[in-house]
Amino acid sequence: MADKFRVTLAQANPVMGDIAGNAAKAKSAWAEGKAAGSDLVALPEMFILGYNPQDLVMKPSVQAACLAAVEQLAIDCADGPALAIGGPFAEDDKLFNAYFILKGGKIASKQLKHHLPNYNVFDEVRVFDSGPMGGPYAVGNTRIGSPICEDAWYEDVAETMQETGAEFLLVPNGSPYYRDKFDRRMSHMVARVIETGLPLIYLNMVGGQDDQVFDGGSFVLNPGGHLAVQLPVFDEMIAHVDLVRGEDGWVCEQGERALLPAGEEQDYRVSVEALRDYMGKTGFKKVLLGLSGGIDSAIVATIAVDALGAENVRCVMLPSEYTSQGSLDDAEDIAKRLGVHYDYVPIKESRDAVTNTLAPLFVGLEEGLTEENIQSRLRGLLLMAMSNKFGEMLLTTGNKSEVAVGYATIYGDMNGGYNPIKDMYKTRVFETCRWRNENHREWMNGPSGEVIPVTIIDKPPSAELRPDQKDEDSLPPYDILDGILEMLVDQEKSVADCVEAGYERATVKRVEHLLYISEYKRFQSAPGARLSKKAFWMDRRYPIVNRFRDES
Repeated sequence: MADKFRVTLAQANPVMGDIAGNAAKAKSAWAEGKAAGSDLVALPEMFILGYNPQDLVMKPSVQAACLAAVEQLAIDCADGPALAIGGPFAEDDKLFNAYFILKGGKIASKQLKHHLPNYNVFDEVRVFDSGPMGGPYAVGNTRIGSPICEDAWYEDVAETMQETGAEFLLVPNGSPYYRDKFDRRMSHMVARVIETGLPLIYLNMVGGQDDQVFDGGSFVLNPGGHLAVQLPVFDEMIAHVDLVRGEDGWVCEQGERALLPAGEEQDYRVSVEALRDYMGKTGFKKVLLGLSGGIDSAIVATIAVDALGAENVRCVMLPSEYTSQGSLDDAEDIAKRLGVHYDYVPIKESRDAVTNTLAPLFVGLEEGLTEENIQSRLRGLLLMAMSNKFGEMLLTTGNKSEVAVGYATIYGDMNGGYNPIKDMYKTRVFETCRWRNENHREWMNGPSGEVIPVTIIDKPPSAELRPDQKDEDSLPPYDILDGILEMLVDQEKSVADCVEAGYERATVKRVEHLLYISEYKRFQSAPGARLSKKAFWMDRRYPIVNRFRDES
């Protein structure tokens, strides 16, 4: 029996629906494994199609194309190491999330996912059937068990594989990021290792898909739960790991042990990677955004430059008579610091035209929110016109606090194709700006140093749609608002819970009301980078028409 077994791990970034491109990536990884003398080359869950495919995977033509690509890979990769790759598998009117083991020019075996996640962003019960718990597959004289992603969060699948002869576990994943998720993954995998006594290889994909970012961070645990290998988070890479058979079974040799960045850095990296991949995978090259001189557009502009480079970012100041000189100065200042193209497009002439057009209808009525929203919608109109003319995707810049309570104008400042800070509360926006000013990394395309003027960070937030306007005229202070929202949204707490935590009941009830009546806006809002388990979209799905109010 062989005393050594080399596994090549492809911590790779698939493109949803690009079956031929994903197959080419798999073949390239296989070639690297072959050159390195590997016994097995492994790719993540559902790699041939991409993850999370949602209802796309239910199309028979998609299923057939995926299977044909996998079968061709088996032929193309016959002369060398075995290749393991995830994809859909249809049989007897059932559809499975499968892990294909290719060797000798054919699909030699399959593992079928048993536990189907049906929470947060996952709807696998909707599209897949549950596979039976099976035993391991053989590669040479070595027997390997592959619980697929969710299967490794439960003890039964791994234990069944161990009891039927598995010598180590290889877990393929499509596990998306949320804050502090890595620690949860690690604790579950350590539990599987302790229960089975087997080494475990955790292989996760990287890259952005719509709102989700897969953060990689693949690792290997030895018996006892000891870390042998830790790959970096977010980076696409190929790594070779070596297992050695001793008297007590297989043990992985010590390899790379990358240091994982802190949570605030990971959040910012997700915002950057999400935008970068959303652009790249949809075919857009350049973006534009309205640069108001406020903190939200400042951080979005910075994220855009870090993701795409300054040459691909256009910032536009669209002032009205209510725009302060400070905002004009700050917008121009950050545009120069970032090195982006900067346009100055006043809206007074357009606003006068709209006001005059509506004057006969509005005669005798007081000015108010309608006139404020006209300004926002004019800006949205002008930005969309530039987007159409220049072929640049418009970014929207509303933070999670504003998105939650509807402090944004639909068809105005909510216009855009993507929102990098959709899941970032206002208080975290301030923290993120300070962090970015103090830190620079290789994956950032923007300049180092203080890219966001301190004057932007320090000034009171304002929409500047009327004289001397401040956000706190319409909303509670952001530290209070965000504290209440984190309880109501992220923790699903009751009004009574918020009051017990020290918030005034009247304020909590007002925030709850705004949260519910703003659902229709969120329903029509742009997708954005998911940073938490309660991001607005697939994580939190509420009815638009809803009269429930918590009277606790």
